[in-house]
Amino acid sequence: MTAEYRLHGDVAVISLNNPPVNGLGHATRQGITDGLAKAQADQAVKAIVLTGAGKAFSGGADIKEFGSPKALQEPNLLSVILAVENTSKPVVAALHTVAMGGGLELALGCHYRIAAPGCSVALPEVKLGLIPGAGGTQRLPRVLGVETALNMIVSGEPVKSELLAQQPGQKLFDRMAASADSLLDEALAFAREVAAKHADGSALPLVRNLPCKHPLGDAYFQFARNMVTGMAKNFPAPLKCVDAVEAATRKKFDEGMAYERELFTNLMWTPECRALRHIFVAERAASKIPDVPSDTPQRAIQSVAVIGAGTMGGGIAMNFLNAGIPVKILEMKQEALDRGIATIRKNYEAQVKKGKLKADKYEQRMALLSTTLDYADLKGADLIIEAVFEDLGVKEAVFRKLDEVAKPGAILASNTSTLDVDRIAAFTKRPQDVVGMHFFSPANVMKLLEVVRGKATAKDVLATVMGVAKKIRKTAVVSGVCDGFIGNRMIEQYSRQAGFLLEEGATPQQVDKAIEKFGFAMGPFRMGDLAGNDIGWAIRKRRYVEKPGLKYSKTADLLCEMGRFGQKTGAGWYDYQPGKRDAIPSKLVTDMIEQYRKDQGITPRKISDEEIVQRLVYALVNEGAQILEDGIASKASDIDVVYLTGYGFPVWRGGPMHYADQVGLFNVMQSMQRFARNPQDDAEFWQPAPLIRKLVAEGKQFS
Repeated sequence: MTAEYRLHGDVAVISLNNPPVNGLGHATRQGITDGLAKAQADQAVKAIVLTGAGKAFSGGADIKEFGSPKALQEPNLLSVILAVENTSKPVVAALHTVAMGGGLELALGCHYRIAAPGCSVALPEVKLGLIPGAGGTQRLPRVLGVETALNMIVSGEPVKSELLAQQPGQKLFDRMAASADSLLDEALAFAREVAAKHADGSALPLVRNLPCKHPLGDAYFQFARNMVTGMAKNFPAPLKCVDAVEAATRKKFDEGMAYERELFTNLMWTPECRALRHIFVAERAASKIPDVPSDTPQRAIQSVAVIGAGTMGGGIAMNFLNAGIPVKILEMKQEALDRGIATIRKNYEAQVKKGKLKADKYEQRMALLSTTLDYADLKGADLIIEAVFEDLGVKEAVFRKLDEVAKPGAILASNTSTLDVDRIAAFTKRPQDVVGMHFFSPANVMKLLEVVRGKATAKDVLATVMGVAKKIRKTAVVSGVCDGFIGNRMIEQYSRQAGFLLEEGATPQQVDKAIEKFGFAMGPFRMGDLAGNDIGWAIRKRRYVEKPGLKYSKTADLLCEMGRFGQKTGAGWYDYQPGKRDAIPSKLVTDMIEQYRKDQGITPRKISDEEIVQRLVYALVNEGAQILEDGIASKASDIDVVYLTGYGFPVWRGGPMHYADQVGLFNVMQSMQRFARNPQDDAEFWQPAPLIRKLVAEGKQFS
């Protein structure tokens, strides 16, 4: 049952009951209209209360219906709201916890509204590349005023009910309940009160009938457009929000509704909306592991230990401190511990200074942090995360020691970014308790967490780590064991292509500008300078031994032989001035590349930005397809989540695999086959992965 109907004397209560957030799926919508009809037909019922069971009034549209015909099936949300408005008995919306999207639009269609304090109120459709589509842009300005409503609609951010209730002249809430616990009782009393008020047959109040004006309309909306244009250049929806709210001030209500619906429908088919809806679904799907049921028991994680107080170790520790979980950091030397703790303090103090963290919260978090120089002090930890130097011998020493001291059932995690988690697990007598937890730098900021599942990793360990990721507000994606896991295995192919492009005639700045124009946060050469070119050099040296036939451009090695490791040395692919991060094109690097071409007998050619983008992005796609083929990732959307949250892939393009679907896999494969004929490139790599060939042959997509 997705909408429950109960009588409380002369008041009918319709409770949305579609966990977890009472999404307004078809069955729920049908339940509401059935309940309204039942109450309307019952002469004993004087008023109706509409509320939500469990932990929400309503979070809006049902995720399972996104983009499907079922979302429009009658009664659609517009029909439900019309049914509420046309009910001759007063309908009181009782809001608590969450009232967002279609849930808020439904409440705005009710005759009266009462809210519990702490209720998060929002119209977040803009985050999915849409505008509100069931009257939100027309009704919210009428109850909150144009400026407050437009700010909420354009940002999509939630606002607490008690803050909205304090807005001068607001008509969103007729009453504020004392608490969520007393909400239903207060709503019932309020419903009886308004029923008595309208017993004489007087008209029930409708938000649609309220006036909607701005005293400086032309100037205000021009100002709003200027602001939104600067903030949302790659997303069409925010500007359409401005258009729709302006229509509320200039058109009759029904005309404004028709205009809102036209804008909503047109946005639904834009590439940006498709990408954002894909991401929304993909992030939620990432937590679902095919062979690990959602009800798998989890181990209790009440204390965490982190080995290593460096940049990564300190950042990892902060995630758990932020979540209120005690952390003990271990180092070999007191000076290293002191430096690490000082960095954590500095990070928190910067947040306090910017007003992002209250001083008392800072002190609470630091009080949860303790340190040690002795492995024996880790014996009580439920989860131990190793964040030491990326060397298998160093990891071996750590895990053999942990095997001795950790309590039975403790989860032992490695923060390795490339090393074999199965080999690390084999250093212990408890491989079932070992898992990879690959945080991205800076670990206290980056959302992505690659959870690396070893061949022996227990299912409850996996379930626990995924649960922990939620607690520390990370987006976790499960990867199998391979060199580089998902993200770094793919970025290596991207970087190889960047090198080949230099050999063939491009410059570092041309490659970077082309991919940054496509939407990446940073091009491959600026990224290399930021991370340190010596890191890639070390990986290539290992590759030359492990895979002697693998082709690389030698330009990156020559750069490192010149000592140009990037920003930390003041010189890399670009020159850098002391204290500044501006990338300045380097004549020295240009001369080095040109000399290398001469030495190799390569005649440079003009390379288009389109080719640069295709070779870099399709390199990700081809390796991503191979990763799926190898079973390292369980679904293409997981790869997209990795690249969107960890590698700066443009959000409005939805990730490399989604982007390939939008371009068309047939077109992607044709391009790959063209690149394979390029004598300077790696013809073997550009053979389309078997999965791509299969999908093209069957007329299917990654999704």
